[in-house]
Amino acid sequence: MRVAFAAEREGRASIRPSSVVDGVYDSIYHRLMSLEIAPGSRIPIDVFARDLGVSQTPIREALSRLEREGLVRKEHLIGYSAAPQWTRKQFEDLYVFRLLVEPEAARLAAVNMTPDALRQLENSAADMGHGEAPVDRNTRYSRFARADAQFHDAILKVAGNEVIRSTLSNQHVHLHIFRLMFHTRVTQEALEEHENLLAAFRAGDPQAAFDAMRIHIERSRDRLLSAFE
Repeated sequence: MRVAFAAEREGRASIRPSSVVDGVYDSIYHRLMSLEIAPGSRIPIDVFARDLGVSQTPIREALSRLEREGLVRKEHLIGYSAAPQWTRKQFEDLYVFRLLVEPEAARLAAVNMTPDALRQLENSAADMGHGEAPVDRNTRYSRFARADAQFHDAILKVAGNEVIRSTLSNQHVHLHIFRLMFHTRVTQEALEEHENLLAAFRAGDPQAAFDAMRIHIERSRDRLLSAFE
């Protein structure tokens, strides 16, 4: 990883500062999602700067982005730490809420679906199944988590209910769910459930979309329960 950021140390004009921050962000994000950085553990800026071979500035900027996403926390006089893992009660409360709102959001999305919106959803689903070649299992997994969050957010955007969308976005639902799911079966089952959602959208069937989303969330909940055993 140090090689990737060597230009930042040398100050080469060909590497924009934003590119360095993006690289640092990706590195820490992958480590958080794969639990290489354990939930609740401190993230010392100086140590990460040495590890990645960059100054502390891009580390701070990346951590600030991750804080907005709910993956890290910052405490006065202590610094940054990885967000704690959810408790079973938090998990169960979330899934009760998801079952109340997301099937209805899928029904609304089917009502409001346009050919262009459907095309974008299909592209998003395809990215989850294929996408950029992963560096390793951890990066493949964390990329899938990001793509899954984008797929669900795109459905909520088509649904047109910003209260539902902003509430779920502020909870950073999918990022935290995937931290729980790292050691469980994930991708293939979720891809099949997403395809059932897309089939309902293609058919313009609001009730089928409602049912497909409900089943998807229920199965996601059931897959994750093993994380608390």
